[in-house]
Amino acid sequence: MSLSASEKAAVLSLVGKIASQASDLGAEALTRLLLSFPQTKTYFTHFDQTPGSADLQTHGGKIMNALAGAAHHLDDLAGNLSTLSDLHAYNLRVDPGNFALLNHTIQVVLASHFPGDFTPEVQAAWDKFLAIVSAVLTSKYR
Repeated sequence: MSLSASEKAAVLSLVGKIASQASDLGAEALTRLLLSFPQTKTYFTHFDQTPGSADLQTHGGKIMNALAGAAHHLDDLAGNLSTLSDLHAYNLRVDPGNFALLNHTIQVVLASHFPGDFTPEVQAAWDKFLAIVSAVLTSKYR
């Protein structure tokens, strides 16, 4: 699975807007994840899970910045995300199903913060992009 030229453009169309708000957007996505899917809390027991906490801000920023970095390497996502793939597969051992849950909450956050930009076409491209990122992050689980 790969992104078409128009899908790549759609993903990149939001990356610049996300960058300046990465920590806030990521924290909101994580908060939604933890509240909507409480089983995911087991991976964050060492975090202050209070909405807006410094832990969620920091980790949320890491997630959104990693996605922005990946968006700038769409032709080599596996290479760009190799270190994160190793971390999630061998150290953190995150249930691969949780990536789909986080993908959903990220899209909800993007839609709520960028309603004029998050058109159906952009949403479809981000959905595909996040699915590809998740596939790369879970590729070493086998």
